Amino acid sequence: MKSLMKDLSEKEEEFQEIINELISNKTVQQMKQYRQHYDTTCFEHCYNAAYYCYCICKKYHLDYRSATRAAMLHDLFLYDWRQRQADRKGLHAFTHGKTACQNACQLFDLNEKEKDIIIKHMWPVTLSFPKSIEGFILTFVDKYCALSESFSVFSSRLWKKRNFRYAYLLACLLIIRI
Repeated sequence: MKSLMKDLSEKEEEFQEIINELISNKTVQQMKQYRQHYDTTCFEHCYNAAYYCYCICKKYHLDYRSATRAAMLHDLFLYDWRQRQADRKGLHAFTHGKTACQNACQLFDLNEKEKDIIIKHMWPVTLSFPKSIEGFILTFVDKYCALSESFSVFSSRLWKKRNFRYAYLLACLLIIRI
């Protein structure tokens, strides 16, 4: 048990070491001011995606450093994407990968893989395939995180509705009876 705990703490330490430069940046900290999915901030969403990418890529001996860094920066746009803005051309889903990459490149020295991962993380919405396995991993992790963040809020709101509770109980009783 102690060995497992030691492995977990070393994993957490390495993850923090990889993203420390990024999360201590003032611009990246501003991501906390923007909601991403319901109650989750853009910063929290990226942090969660970065951790999942780190774990998956590390397990499969991939470039976990580039994947983690790219995941932490993949939504580095500093605007409320729900509101239309005159200076923004195109729909957010199609353009924010490039915006995030441009913003990240102004702040940090990114390698080509990190840039590609950030730009193409919205595949298949955008038609450009990621060039690396790590890019596909972030693509799927991003979708998983978005669904998870949305579903938890959606289900809690539904459960609060009285009619939903009664319908759920009725459905359970019908299933048990059959």
